[in-house]
Amino acid sequence: MNRNVILTCAITGAGDTAGKNPNVPVTPQQIADDCIAAAKAGASVAHIHVRDPETGGISHSTEHFREVMDRVREADTDIVMNITAGGGGDWIPDAEDPTRGGPGTDIQTPAERHAPVGELLPELCTLDCGSLNFGDMVYVNTADWLREHARLVQAAGVKPELECFDLGHVWFARQLQQEGLLDGDPLFQLCLGIPWGAEADPETMLAMRNKLPDNANWAAFGIGRQQMPMVAQAMLLGGHARVGLEDNLYLSKGVKATNAQLVEKAGTIVENLGGRIMTPAETRAHLKLRDPKTGQIVGGDA
Repeated sequence: MNRNVILTCAITGAGDTAGKNPNVPVTPQQIADDCIAAAKAGASVAHIHVRDPETGGISHSTEHFREVMDRVREADTDIVMNITAGGGGDWIPDAEDPTRGGPGTDIQTPAERHAPVGELLPELCTLDCGSLNFGDMVYVNTADWLREHARLVQAAGVKPELECFDLGHVWFARQLQQEGLLDGDPLFQLCLGIPWGAEADPETMLAMRNKLPDNANWAAFGIGRQQMPMVAQAMLLGGHARVGLEDNLYLSKGVKATNAQLVEKAGTIVENLGGRIMTPAETRAHLKLRDPKTGQIVGGDA
């Protein structure tokens, strides 16, 4: 059991959720405000996507990421920043010509996915460790793309959070480690409940955890109504946890949540199980992350 929990808040995601819950932040200012609110509610890490401020749809704009980062860094509330680098992998075959991407397809090269990370140098960025039937689309991330992307992240000195949506993703992440493309102790995020990846249940989480390298730090999350049960399950199995509106829109049945409320609810679960949420400073020390003020790697365990 892990009694010192790093709690990530996944602020907005890229899915079609803004119309389903008015609390889902869309503009860079709204996203930054929610990062700050999550920090004040006790979150250790803010994981961010950005959206088109006009449509609420997918955006990969470095300038949108920059605005979020600047607003958060200028605030008086500290939080570790984790930028997504997993966008630009959505493939939906065209109905008339399945060799081409149809409406909704959004594909970027590894260099394009990495661009905001390489320029803004957050403490963390995601690295999605394989392809997947993701609902009704395919998320595309080939082995060679992953190797190229891992090299870019490594050269930037940003720690990757290895997002694994199935057991094969854990296997490939271990391969990246064996090939020397991951520095230090790896950080895994076990992503559970996405149709049709790993299921959000104790057996699946345990199976994935048991395949992690011995020196791994890890967290897990479940989507929808499995979000809070997976917080407890991850803590009991020795891991960290993630909540937020990217993965779940409700505080309880029929009650639409805010990010801060989800953080507070997860914090209560952790406390009731006899644990505590790690501060952002403790998180940087535990994971050996770059201090955004000094640019130096923080060493030692919290």
